[in-house]
Amino acid sequence: MQQTELDAIKHGLNSGEVIPYLGPEALAGAVNAESGEPIPADSDSLILAMNGGRPMAPKLMYEFPRAAMNLELKKGRSFVNRFLDQLYGQTEWTRAPIHDWLAQWHPPCVIDVNRDRQLVDSYAGLPHNLMLGIARVGGTDYRYKLYHHNGAEYREISNEQADPALPLLVKPMGSPVPEPSYIASDADYVDYLTELMGGFGVPKMFKGYRQGKQYLLLGLRLKRDTERMVLADLIHGHGGGWVVMDDPTPKERRFCEKNLGMTVIDQPLTEFMQYFGVELPSMAEA
Repeated sequence: MQQTELDAIKHGLNSGEVIPYLGPEALAGAVNAESGEPIPADSDSLILAMNGGRPMAPKLMYEFPRAAMNLELKKGRSFVNRFLDQLYGQTEWTRAPIHDWLAQWHPPCVIDVNRDRQLVDSYAGLPHNLMLGIARVGGTDYRYKLYHHNGAEYREISNEQADPALPLLVKPMGSPVPEPSYIASDADYVDYLTELMGGFGVPKMFKGYRQGKQYLLLGLRLKRDTERMVLADLIHGHGGGWVVMDDPTPKERRFCEKNLGMTVIDQPLTEFMQYFGVELPSMAEA
Protein backbone atom coordinates (compact mmCIF):
# COMPACT_ATOMS: atom_id res chain seq x y z
CA MET A 1 0.00 0.00 0.00
CA GLN A 2 1.07 3.60 -0.54
CA GLN A 3 2.94 5.31 2.30
CA THR A 4 0.58 8.29 2.11
CA GLU A 5 -2.41 6.00 2.70
CA LEU A 6 -0.66 4.30 5.62
CA ASP A 7 0.20 7.69 7.09
CA ALA A 8 -3.47 8.69 6.83
CA ILE A 9 -4.51 5.55 8.70
CA LYS A 10 -1.92 6.08 11.43
CA HIS A 11 -2.88 9.73 11.83
CA GLY A 12 -6.57 8.85 11.98
CA LEU A 13 -6.02 6.18 14.60
CA ASN A 14 -4.00 8.55 16.76
CA SER A 15 -6.58 11.35 16.45
CA GLY A 16 -9.58 9.10 17.04
CA GLU A 17 -11.04 9.80 13.59
CA VAL A 18 -10.37 6.19 12.57
CA ILE A 19 -12.04 3.54 14.77
CA PRO A 20 -10.56 0.01 14.94
CA TYR A 21 -13.15 -2.69 14.21
CA LEU A 22 -11.91 -6.11 15.34
CA GLY A 23 -12.92 -9.47 13.90
CA PRO A 24 -11.90 -13.05 14.79
CA GLU A 25 -8.41 -12.91 13.26
CA ALA A 26 -7.54 -10.03 15.59
CA LEU A 27 -7.20 -12.75 18.27
CA ALA A 28 -4.36 -14.44 16.39
CA GLY A 29 -1.61 -15.39 18.82
CA ALA A 30 -3.89 -15.92 21.83
CA VAL A 31 -3.56 -19.52 23.03
CA ASN A 32 -4.69 -21.65 25.94
CA ALA A 33 -2.22 -21.05 28.75
CA GLU A 34 -2.11 -24.78 29.54
CA SER A 35 -2.53 -26.61 26.24
CA GLY A 36 -1.20 -24.03 23.80
CA GLU A 37 -4.28 -24.46 21.59
CA PRO A 38 -5.43 -21.31 19.74
CA ILE A 39 -8.42 -19.50 21.14
CA PRO A 40 -11.60 -20.42 19.22
CA ALA A 41 -12.56 -17.23 17.45
CA ASP A 42 -13.87 -17.84 13.94
CA SER A 43 -17.11 -19.60 13.11
CA ASP A 44 -15.73 -23.09 12.44
CA SER A 45 -13.53 -23.22 15.53
CA LEU A 46 -16.38 -22.00 17.73
CA ILE A 47 -18.73 -24.66 16.39
CA LEU A 48 -16.19 -27.40 16.95
CA ALA A 49 -15.47 -26.20 20.49
CA MET A 50 -19.18 -25.99 21.29
CA ASN A 51 -19.82 -29.49 19.92
CA GLY A 52 -16.99 -31.26 21.74
CA GLY A 53 -14.61 -31.14 18.80
CA ARG A 54 -17.03 -32.89 16.44
CA PRO A 55 -18.19 -31.30 13.16
CA MET A 56 -21.91 -30.74 12.80
CA ALA A 57 -24.04 -31.24 9.69
CA PRO A 58 -22.85 -29.16 6.71
CA LYS A 59 -25.87 -26.83 6.84
CA LEU A 60 -25.09 -26.13 10.52
CA MET A 61 -21.38 -25.65 9.90
CA TYR A 62 -22.27 -22.73 7.62
CA GLU A 63 -22.04 -20.27 10.54
CA PHE A 64 -21.88 -20.26 14.32
CA PRO A 65 -25.29 -18.61 14.96
CA ARG A 66 -27.03 -21.38 13.02
CA ALA A 67 -25.18 -24.12 14.93
CA ALA A 68 -25.82 -22.36 18.25
CA MET A 69 -29.53 -22.16 17.42
CA ASN A 70 -29.62 -25.89 16.76
CA LEU A 71 -28.04 -26.72 20.11
CA GLU A 72 -30.15 -24.13 21.89
CA LEU A 73 -33.30 -25.86 20.62
CA LYS A 74 -31.98 -29.21 21.83
CA LYS A 75 -30.33 -28.23 25.12
CA GLY A 76 -31.65 -24.78 25.98
CA ARG A 77 -30.28 -21.27 25.68
CA SER A 78 -28.38 -21.72 28.93
CA PHE A 79 -26.23 -24.40 27.29
CA VAL A 80 -24.85 -21.92 24.73
CA ASN A 81 -24.31 -19.24 27.38
CA ARG A 82 -22.51 -21.68 29.69
CA PHE A 83 -20.27 -22.72 26.81
CA LEU A 84 -19.28 -19.12 26.09
CA ASP A 85 -18.78 -18.41 29.80
CA GLN A 86 -16.48 -21.40 30.14
CA LEU A 87 -14.61 -20.60 26.94
CA TYR A 88 -14.05 -16.89 27.41
CA GLY A 89 -14.65 -16.23 31.08
CA GLN A 90 -13.14 -19.22 32.88
CA THR A 91 -10.34 -20.38 30.57
CA GLU A 92 -6.97 -18.63 30.76
CA TRP A 93 -5.73 -17.38 27.40
CA THR A 94 -2.49 -15.63 26.56
CA ARG A 95 -2.71 -12.13 25.19
CA ALA A 96 -3.21 -11.50 21.48
CA PRO A 97 -0.54 -9.14 20.05
CA ILE A 98 -3.17 -6.81 18.56
CA HIS A 99 -4.70 -6.35 22.00
CA ASP A 100 -1.29 -5.63 23.49
CA TRP A 101 -0.87 -3.02 20.75
CA LEU A 102 -4.22 -1.42 21.62
CA ALA A 103 -3.31 -1.44 25.32
CA GLN A 104 -0.22 0.66 24.54
CA TRP A 105 -2.21 3.66 23.30
CA HIS A 106 -5.87 3.09 24.26
CA PRO A 107 -7.83 4.45 21.30
CA PRO A 108 -10.90 6.51 22.28
CA CYS A 109 -13.26 4.00 20.65
CA VAL A 110 -12.93 0.36 19.58
CA ILE A 111 -15.57 -1.98 18.16
CA ASP A 112 -14.91 -5.66 18.83
CA VAL A 113 -17.31 -8.29 17.46
CA ASN A 114 -15.54 -11.11 19.31
CA ARG A 115 -17.02 -12.34 22.59
CA ASP A 116 -13.81 -12.69 24.62
CA ARG A 117 -12.60 -10.29 27.32
CA GLN A 118 -9.19 -9.24 25.98
CA LEU A 119 -10.31 -5.78 24.86
CA VAL A 120 -11.88 -5.16 28.27
CA ASP A 121 -8.68 -6.32 29.98
CA SER A 122 -6.67 -3.95 27.76
CA TYR A 123 -8.39 -1.00 29.47
CA ALA A 124 -8.17 -2.34 33.03
CA GLY A 125 -7.16 0.44 35.40
CA LEU A 126 -8.25 3.13 32.94
CA PRO A 127 -11.64 4.84 33.33
CA HIS A 128 -13.83 4.04 30.32
CA ASN A 129 -17.32 3.20 29.13
CA LEU A 130 -18.35 -0.24 27.89
CA MET A 131 -21.33 -1.28 25.79
CA LEU A 132 -22.46 -4.91 25.70
CA GLY A 133 -25.09 -6.16 23.29
CA ILE A 134 -28.07 -8.01 24.76
CA ALA A 135 -30.95 -9.92 23.18
CA ARG A 136 -34.35 -11.35 24.04
CA VAL A 137 -34.86 -9.43 27.27
CA GLY A 138 -38.08 -8.01 28.64
CA GLY A 139 -38.83 -4.63 30.14
CA THR A 140 -36.74 -2.55 27.74
CA ASP A 141 -36.65 -1.56 24.08
CA TYR A 142 -32.87 -1.29 24.16
CA ARG A 143 -30.56 -4.10 23.13
CA TYR A 144 -27.47 -3.04 25.01
CA LYS A 145 -26.22 -2.35 28.51
CA LEU A 146 -23.89 0.54 29.23
CA TYR A 147 -21.26 0.45 31.96
CA HIS A 148 -18.80 2.89 33.48
CA HIS A 149 -15.44 1.69 34.76
CA ASN A 150 -13.84 4.01 37.31
CA GLY A 151 -10.41 2.41 37.07
CA ALA A 152 -11.25 -0.30 39.60
CA GLU A 153 -14.73 -1.67 38.92
CA TYR A 154 -17.76 -1.49 36.66
CA ARG A 155 -21.24 -0.20 37.38
CA GLU A 156 -24.18 -0.07 35.01
CA ILE A 157 -25.17 3.44 33.94
CA SER A 158 -27.76 5.20 31.81
CA ASN A 159 -27.08 7.17 28.64
CA GLU A 160 -27.34 10.37 30.64
CA GLN A 161 -24.67 9.24 33.10
CA ALA A 162 -22.11 8.36 30.41
CA ASP A 163 -19.06 10.63 30.17
CA PRO A 164 -18.39 11.20 26.44
CA ALA A 165 -14.82 12.25 27.21
CA LEU A 166 -13.94 8.68 28.26
CA PRO A 167 -12.99 5.88 25.85
CA LEU A 168 -15.89 3.73 24.66
CA LEU A 169 -15.53 -0.01 24.09
CA VAL A 170 -18.28 -1.44 21.90
CA LYS A 171 -18.82 -5.20 22.31
CA PRO A 172 -22.03 -5.83 20.33
CA MET A 173 -21.80 -9.64 20.52
CA GLY A 174 -21.20 -9.54 24.27
CA SER A 175 -18.56 -10.55 26.79
CA PRO A 176 -18.27 -12.56 30.03
CA VAL A 177 -17.50 -9.36 31.96
CA PRO A 178 -18.68 -7.34 33.79
CA GLU A 179 -21.65 -9.70 33.59
CA PRO A 180 -22.17 -12.41 30.96
CA SER A 181 -24.16 -11.28 27.94
CA TYR A 182 -24.00 -12.83 24.47
CA ILE A 183 -25.48 -12.53 21.00
CA ALA A 184 -24.92 -16.06 19.74
CA SER A 185 -27.85 -17.95 18.20
CA ASP A 186 -29.96 -17.04 15.18
CA ALA A 187 -32.75 -15.95 17.53
CA ASP A 188 -30.36 -13.60 19.34
CA TYR A 189 -29.23 -12.04 16.06
CA VAL A 190 -32.76 -11.57 14.75
CA ASP A 191 -33.74 -9.72 17.92
CA TYR A 192 -30.54 -7.68 18.16
CA LEU A 193 -30.39 -6.70 14.50
CA THR A 194 -34.05 -5.71 14.43
CA GLU A 195 -33.52 -3.25 17.27
CA LEU A 196 -30.11 -2.16 15.93
CA MET A 197 -31.73 -1.16 12.64
CA GLY A 198 -34.40 0.67 14.62
CA GLY A 199 -31.80 2.64 16.56
CA PHE A 200 -32.09 0.75 19.85
CA GLY A 201 -28.94 -1.36 19.58
CA VAL A 202 -26.28 1.22 20.50
CA PRO A 203 -26.17 4.05 23.07
CA LYS A 204 -26.92 7.64 22.20
CA MET A 205 -23.34 8.72 22.96
CA PHE A 206 -22.01 6.38 20.26
CA LYS A 207 -24.58 7.50 17.70
CA GLY A 208 -23.20 11.00 17.90
CA TYR A 209 -19.56 10.02 18.08
CA ARG A 210 -19.63 7.72 15.02
CA GLN A 211 -20.95 10.31 12.56
CA GLY A 212 -18.38 10.85 9.82
CA LYS A 213 -15.78 8.61 11.44
CA GLN A 214 -13.69 6.24 9.39
CA TYR A 215 -13.01 2.63 10.30
CA LEU A 216 -10.14 0.18 10.07
CA LEU A 217 -11.46 -3.39 9.86
CA LEU A 218 -8.96 -5.91 11.18
CA GLY A 219 -9.43 -9.67 10.95
CA LEU A 220 -13.03 -9.75 9.72
CA ARG A 221 -14.32 -11.65 6.69
CA LEU A 222 -17.61 -10.54 5.14
CA LYS A 223 -18.81 -13.63 3.31
CA ARG A 224 -22.00 -14.01 5.34
CA ASP A 225 -25.05 -11.77 5.64
CA THR A 226 -24.79 -11.75 9.44
CA GLU A 227 -21.37 -10.07 9.54
CA ARG A 228 -22.35 -7.61 6.79
CA MET A 229 -25.59 -6.58 8.48
CA VAL A 230 -23.96 -6.06 11.89
CA LEU A 231 -21.16 -4.01 10.34
CA ALA A 232 -23.40 -1.81 8.17
CA ASP A 233 -25.72 -0.94 11.04
CA LEU A 234 -23.00 -0.37 13.65
CA ILE A 235 -21.11 2.11 11.47
CA HIS A 236 -24.20 3.92 10.15
CA GLY A 237 -23.26 7.44 9.11
CA HIS A 238 -19.59 6.57 8.61
CA GLY A 239 -17.11 8.41 6.42
CA GLY A 240 -15.44 5.41 4.79
CA GLY A 241 -12.27 3.65 5.84
CA TRP A 242 -10.22 0.56 5.14
CA VAL A 243 -10.75 -3.21 5.24
CA VAL A 244 -7.65 -5.39 5.65
CA MET A 245 -8.54 -8.62 3.87
CA ASP A 246 -6.32 -11.18 2.18
CA ASP A 247 -7.65 -12.35 -1.21
CA PRO A 248 -11.21 -10.98 -0.86
CA THR A 249 -13.97 -12.66 -2.83
CA PRO A 250 -15.73 -10.59 -5.51
CA LYS A 251 -18.77 -10.34 -3.22
CA GLU A 252 -16.68 -9.11 -0.28
CA ARG A 253 -14.88 -6.55 -2.42
CA ARG A 254 -18.14 -5.32 -3.96
CA PHE A 255 -19.80 -4.94 -0.55
CA CYS A 256 -16.85 -3.02 0.89
CA GLU A 257 -16.18 -0.74 -2.05
CA LYS A 258 -19.66 -0.15 -3.52
CA ASN A 259 -22.00 -0.62 -0.56
CA LEU A 260 -19.78 0.89 2.13
CA GLY A 261 -17.37 3.04 0.14
CA MET A 262 -14.40 1.54 1.98
CA THR A 263 -10.99 0.72 0.54
CA VAL A 264 -9.95 -2.94 0.53
CA ILE A 265 -6.32 -3.53 1.47
CA ASP A 266 -5.65 -6.90 -0.18
CA GLN A 267 -3.01 -8.07 2.26
CA PRO A 268 -2.71 -10.66 5.05
CA LEU A 269 -3.33 -9.15 8.48
CA THR A 270 0.06 -10.50 9.56
CA GLU A 271 1.78 -8.31 6.96
CA PHE A 272 -0.37 -5.24 7.52
CA MET A 273 0.24 -5.17 11.28
CA GLN A 274 3.99 -5.12 10.69
CA TYR A 275 3.55 -1.47 9.65
CA PHE A 276 2.65 -0.84 13.31
CA GLY A 277 5.43 -3.00 14.73
CA VAL A 278 3.03 -5.82 15.66
CA GLU A 279 4.14 -9.39 14.96
CA LEU A 280 1.42 -12.01 14.95
CA PRO A 281 0.92 -15.50 13.53
CA SER A 282 -1.98 -16.47 11.34
CA MET A 283 -4.85 -18.16 13.14
CA ALA A 284 -3.79 -21.45 11.54
CA GLU A 285 -0.28 -21.14 12.95
CA ALA A 286 -1.25 -19.84 16.40
